[in-house]
Amino acid sequence: MSTLNIAILPGDGIGPEVMQEALKVMETLSALDSSFQFNTEELPWNSDYFLTHGQMMPDDGLDRLKKFDAILFGAIGDSRVPDETTIWELIMPIRKQFQQYINFRPIKKLNGISSPLKEEYDIDFVVIRENAEGEYSNSGGRLYAGAPQEVAIQNTIMTRQGIQKISEFAFQYAQKNNRKKVTSATKSNAIIHSMKLWDEVTKEVASAFPLIRFEQNYIDALAAYFVMRPQSFDVVIASNLFGDILTDLGAALVGGLGIAPSANLNPEKEYPSMFEPIHGSAPDIAGKNIANPIAQIWSVALLLEFHDRKDLANIVLQSIQQVLIKREALTPDLGGKGTTADVGNAIVQALQEF
Repeated sequence: MSTLNIAILPGDGIGPEVMQEALKVMETLSALDSSFQFNTEELPWNSDYFLTHGQMMPDDGLDRLKKFDAILFGAIGDSRVPDETTIWELIMPIRKQFQQYINFRPIKKLNGISSPLKEEYDIDFVVIRENAEGEYSNSGGRLYAGAPQEVAIQNTIMTRQGIQKISEFAFQYAQKNNRKKVTSATKSNAIIHSMKLWDEVTKEVASAFPLIRFEQNYIDALAAYFVMRPQSFDVVIASNLFGDILTDLGAALVGGLGIAPSANLNPEKEYPSMFEPIHGSAPDIAGKNIANPIAQIWSVALLLEFHDRKDLANIVLQSIQQVLIKREALTPDLGGKGTTADVGNAIVQALQEF
């Protein structure tokens, strides 16, 4: 594995705090395994940058990011800046321009964490969310602003190619990782154009993988099944909006947003992929050193796995689980009294014991 060049975007709120612990883990891995080397460059493109410069990143921001192998992202969001600005001027341009059409989110109950569900299920599945089009397409507008006849139109854009690419990725992932079933989230009984196309294309792709079971569930029923029988899922594919909602629910079932990672992937590696926690910037606890860094650290594991170091990714995940099992260094969201740094240090110590 050659040296990885990684852009670091710490973001707002607790973003820099959890990013510091993630980098600490990466430095420890590099010290323990000389075959893993990396360079980083921190880019201070966040809400403070916007308030100073009037934009979330410089005009050549995407060109600068393009030279990196990966992007490690913290969290973005600040009450002084509208959410649509931080999202559509930073996160969305990166996802869309770098063709990160796969949003990969594991929903896995780690050892040492209890689910809020009454019964302790073995929960271990992934949600593969379409990440480049769908409901989060900047298509539409408003007419007659402020008038009684004001109209707002938000268009959902789904393409055969986009649906086919996410479906093929999902089935190939299932095949490679010994997953027996792929579940598609749909609502084609009510959304009769875009979701009908979604159903047709996912079925076509499924027919090329006869050894993998395929099922389609309406999104409302699927949300209920996540709670009633989460152990029954292997791989779930969903549109942009459906996947966004389902993964927050899934994260709640296995310990909360503080441990939930994600990856925005360009599978062809023509552009850098971006790795980030699901959680937001949590301004209410920023600066208190109590934010849970596990989601950010697990995102590092996803980065490593995507770049062909599954061995190191597994060590990171095992180290996280050791810390959770010991329960000596946990942040308040997991019932502990530890600080962000305490958790990071404990994971580093666990890494050093491998």
